[in-house]
Amino acid sequence: MKKHVVRIVGGDYRKTPIPVVDAAGLRPTPDRVRETLFNWLHHFWDGDYSKKRVLDLFAGTGALGFEAASRGVAHVQMVESHPPAIAALRALRTKLKADHVRIHAGDSLTALKRMTENSFDLIMLDPPFGEAWLDRLWGGLPTVLTPDGLLYIESESAIEPPEPFEILRQGKAGHVRYHLLRFAATQKTVNNPEISLQE
Repeated sequence: MKKHVVRIVGGDYRKTPIPVVDAAGLRPTPDRVRETLFNWLHHFWDGDYSKKRVLDLFAGTGALGFEAASRGVAHVQMVESHPPAIAALRALRTKLKADHVRIHAGDSLTALKRMTENSFDLIMLDPPFGEAWLDRLWGGLPTVLTPDGLLYIESESAIEPPEPFEILRQGKAGHVRYHLLRFAATQKTVNNPEISLQE
């Protein structure tokens, strides 16, 4: 039986296959949705990814995080808890020689709490559906986003974000809804040391 794969849509790693491991709740972001997301990002970032720092909090196959790495962002931090998925992420990073990608094995909530002194320009959230992950995450996101940082969310239904988040763009693909939000912080002191979560 042929294994399911998705492919990186654009950038330096374009057309690279990403194997999809067999794991409950694993749902790779479709190619056309990733293409739409990065068209949005291209607009809001004026096409300049070179200084952007990205957090992929439910990395899964790594489709979102590696797509960001492919486009030339400065740093990608992935977080994943499923051992076979972690092994696949590390194997692909090695294959691509993507040294600007870091992969942390662990729980997303715990990882988020450990990143309070870090800041990201974009956080990508594609959590397992039906487990109320967003309700648990909203409170911790402002501490790790830069002022006017962006938040990408996939969900099973439309979302109503709390302040100070605002929806910039949204769409629907099959049963999945996807959203790009801005963290509209009015004032925030930003520290930007090296990421504390590594291997």
